[in-house]
Amino acid sequence: MRSSINISKKIKSFNKTILVTGDKSISIRWVLLSSLSNGKSRAKNLLLSEDVYAAIEAIKKLGAKAKVKKDSCEIQGVGINGYRYKKNIVINARNSGTLGRLILGLLINSTFPIKIIGDQSLSRRDFTRVTSPLSKFGAKFKLNKNKTLPLKIFGTQKSSPISYFEKKGSAQCKSSVMFAAMKTEGKTFIKAKKSRNHTELLLKYLKLPIKVRSKKNFDFIELNKVKKISPINYKIPSDISSGSFFIVLATLVKNSELLIKNVNINPSRIGIITILRKMGAKIKFEKQKIYKGEKIANIRVKSPKKLKSINCSTKLNSGAIDEFLVIFLVAAKAKGVSFFKNLSELNQKESPRLEWGSRVLNLMGVKTKTTKDSLKIYGNPNLKVDKKIIIKNYLKDHRVFMTSVIAALAFGGKWTIHDKDSIKTSFPSFLKIINDIKK
Repeated sequence: MRSSINISKKIKSFNKTILVTGDKSISIRWVLLSSLSNGKSRAKNLLLSEDVYAAIEAIKKLGAKAKVKKDSCEIQGVGINGYRYKKNIVINARNSGTLGRLILGLLINSTFPIKIIGDQSLSRRDFTRVTSPLSKFGAKFKLNKNKTLPLKIFGTQKSSPISYFEKKGSAQCKSSVMFAAMKTEGKTFIKAKKSRNHTELLLKYLKLPIKVRSKKNFDFIELNKVKKISPINYKIPSDISSGSFFIVLATLVKNSELLIKNVNINPSRIGIITILRKMGAKIKFEKQKIYKGEKIANIRVKSPKKLKSINCSTKLNSGAIDEFLVIFLVAAKAKGVSFFKNLSELNQKESPRLEWGSRVLNLMGVKTKTTKDSLKIYGNPNLKVDKKIIIKNYLKDHRVFMTSVIAALAFGGKWTIHDKDSIKTSFPSFLKIINDIKK
């Protein structure tokens, strides 16, 4: 019997202060870059999820050393060209698209073929969006017939710089090419649709040879070969994607207030804040500061008296791509019809999330209209759920699980939500924080 959770009571009004775990995007990037540094790097508040452990295991197979203690980690780097390539190396990215795609850029000069595998969910996802540009550097790839994992990378000792146009707003694709450029003689040029920019900020902080020009719709990046990376000591800020579930819970539950401390509010990641504010949510940033190029703040949320629908601008999509499932819950309680479009990228995630977002709402009694890349939600400010709902067979997508928990607590009903272990990939302490809020 798979693990499941039963929820049969709505949550009461609350006033709480919480901390959420470290930012997953930064945690994985820190692990990968620290493995190439000259010396020992230390991180505090590292997210110790299955995705991050997978990254740590990957760099160990390539010769780096790592020690994990509670929420901290030490990595002894091997230098920019120090990976030890052996025959028959297999790297298991598990559920992590970030790891699976980014590490390919760092393996551009591998001397033996390296196999990348993943779990059932990751093995559904298209990897040609990364292997196509990386092959232009000179590496070769062998993918299965569906252009997915497992794959093999055959590195090159004579990589050539490229010009690359990233059209989808994928930080993973952009970062993978940047990592390959770090190991390639000459200058690589990238024109990239706006997406999260943690890699660029980290490379700038490390004073590596990168230049970024930011225009209205695109970023223009130039990157030269890297000779040396200094050790990276980093206190990882809290993850706004993890915090988003609690931001929505406080927005939906009457007479509630929540303070989330020390959250990364990188402008490329706060699409959910912009969208929810437009819908009437009361969200404030407090004690803002800059840390290693990243914006950090406490986030205070108060439940509003009413919520309004939104015709969501597609310009906000990339900055909220991981949070749309919980945004849909707010639209379900808003007055009027909300419209979200150009979201085909959602179906490239751990599960077909656009489909699942609609399915969960339909089970709750909310009317929706779905196409392959859009969703209309017919909101009901008086929405209450009073029936049995079972959520299962969603490819263990952690965000489907967590969204369903928030829906059950906010709207009521008798819910059975399967595969609670799915949260181990990204947010192992989610249910503990939920219980702390309920107390």
